[in-house]
Amino acid sequence: METTERNHIIYAIGEGVVSPLGFTASTVYEAVRNGERAGRAHEGTFGLPEPFFASLLDEARLKNAFSALWDYGCDGYTKLEMAAILAANQAIEEANIAPDRDNVIFILSTTKGNVELLEDNPYEPERLYLWHTAQMVADFFDNPNTPIVVSNACISGCAAQIEAFRQLRHAGYRYAVVVGADMLSKFIISGFQSFKALSPELCKPFDGSRRGLNLGEGAAALVYTIDDPGTELPAGTLVAEGEAICNDANHISGPSRTGEGLLRAIQKATKGYDTSRTAFINAHGTATPYNDDMESIAIHRAGLQDIPTNSLKGYFGHTLGAAGILEVILSAHALRNGIVLASAGTEEPGTAADIHICLETKPVQGDGFLKLISGFGGSNAVLRFSITK
Repeated sequence: METTERNHIIYAIGEGVVSPLGFTASTVYEAVRNGERAGRAHEGTFGLPEPFFASLLDEARLKNAFSALWDYGCDGYTKLEMAAILAANQAIEEANIAPDRDNVIFILSTTKGNVELLEDNPYEPERLYLWHTAQMVADFFDNPNTPIVVSNACISGCAAQIEAFRQLRHAGYRYAVVVGADMLSKFIISGFQSFKALSPELCKPFDGSRRGLNLGEGAAALVYTIDDPGTELPAGTLVAEGEAICNDANHISGPSRTGEGLLRAIQKATKGYDTSRTAFINAHGTATPYNDDMESIAIHRAGLQDIPTNSLKGYFGHTLGAAGILEVILSAHALRNGIVLASAGTEEPGTAADIHICLETKPVQGDGFLKLISGFGGSNAVLRFSITK
């Protein structure tokens, strides 16, 4: 594509979700609004000796949905690939774009890809590589461009959206299809178990008695486009207004105790912004002792301690590469309805700094929200969105 630079308006025109709580964005939103939680106790799953709580997709339902989309059935596609394609297809259909045009770029967010194939791979060796997964998704839609992979720990979904904004502003693309997906496996669960990060019960984000995170499977997709400043958009449109990534390189798995990296990302993403417009903050909120303390400190240091703040991890777990996309979609649905969703599992907030944790779904004022996310290696990202009236 011809290289250009366009500081125009970027907004979402399509969304898709595949989750244990439902196979569309609207059904998952309604499930969350009704307080449904997909986390379950699993014993002996993946051949692991230690039980764990997680949210797993119904594989039979996934295959049925994929078979309805693809006449040739599920053979030749992994669980991850099917979920990613289904989510992308929903978003593309809603956006009403032609995905086979050269003005469309596909961007895949995943932290692990098809990592389970390390143990047993019935496919070609390249199937293990993240670039190959992204290529399979793009090829399914006959897209002619080389897709982009973003894999940066937990912030991958938000980082992929930031990359989409850059591609739209600077690379001449008109549309960006951002897809996030991760599935669980023995490798992933045992890895988190090895450093005692998993909760032995349903997770409790920001709660004083939190004991760790729950993991979850899922896929989510957003189609973004770019247009001229002043373009009149339909009411309820999700508009990207600010973004930032700051990496503090504090520790391979532990966040900065001062929240410095996240604080700087918040400051950059909100520079020149009237924070009174912020209806709520959707935090990362993994329910681990260190993450939730760090986020509370960063939010307080940024002067945002009175803004309603929630975590959605209690509904469907930490969905890894899908988290930053899925949680933006659900936050947008909530703001269109003038509410902030409750933090499921949180009963008695208890973090290093006092912030306004939402214990119940309630009305809010404002036309914007912040999405915060942090990950291994000291990575931090913040997205700022508004919803048109």
